[in-house]
Amino acid sequence: MQQVMSEYKIKEFMCEIGRRIYAKGFAAANDGNITYRLNDRHILCTPTMICKGFMKPDDICLVDYDGKQLAGKRKRTSEVLLHLAVYKARPDVQAVVHCHPPHATAFAVAHEPIPKCILPEVEVFLGEVPIAKYETPGDQRFADTILPYVKNCNTIILANHGTVSFGPDLEKAYWNTEIIDAYCRILILARQIGSVNYFSDEKTRELLDLKKRLGYTDPRHNQPNCDICGDGVLAAADPNFVLSPKVFHRNEPEGVTAPACQCRVPHVETATSGKAVGTDFDELVKTITDQVMARLRA
Repeated sequence: MQQVMSEYKIKEFMCEIGRRIYAKGFAAANDGNITYRLNDRHILCTPTMICKGFMKPDDICLVDYDGKQLAGKRKRTSEVLLHLAVYKARPDVQAVVHCHPPHATAFAVAHEPIPKCILPEVEVFLGEVPIAKYETPGDQRFADTILPYVKNCNTIILANHGTVSFGPDLEKAYWNTEIIDAYCRILILARQIGSVNYFSDEKTRELLDLKKRLGYTDPRHNQPNCDICGDGVLAAADPNFVLSPKVFHRNEPEGVTAPACQCRVPHVETATSGKAVGTDFDELVKTITDQVMARLRA
């Protein structure tokens, strides 16, 4: 939000975002955490072991940039180091939201890269959405998994875990979570209907031009010869965790041939990236269904 808010009003708004997350089914039980950068010394964060749909302003904690709790009647979230990794890498970021939106988390569980060049709004407001490798949540190793990507995007999928999204204010940080889950749901539904159709690199560059005029940055702006609808810029940012699509393969628009890619790193199938290309789609649907049902039963 653009207007200057008091610390109490910020806490109230963090509780409002928590209610939205819970109402959307993005955080079962005590899942998820929200933070807000107050200044260059202090971060507001949600506490551990509390339902994000029922928080009150005096539940919110205060921590420093090392994660040390400075104030609050409840213990701070155990995943605050993830948020701090974002703030330290991105001085422009004011707020971070981490939760488990079911459709995006299904892609995280399936290790299926998020395809590009399908929905205009996603290209403009999100751009590339990478998947960071899995680590046990809560310590610095977990926080470090996002470092290869965090400077070049606003939303990251955490393998076998959930999402983390961030932005110049709390509303936009949360909106990125809504957008990625809605997009993943559309992808799943379209694939169940039968096919997913992509638009061309040329049309995508038109969207990137629009994105620049709106004041949004995108690493693909600096890659004029890149196959921006293919691997793009972030797919191999972590050379130890490079995923290949198993279901969402790009089909070129009729009469269009993809340009030779000059920016991507060749895919290397890793031990953690699942089965080889060509896995039956029914298997992915089953994985997604099991994950969604598990969330609903939680």
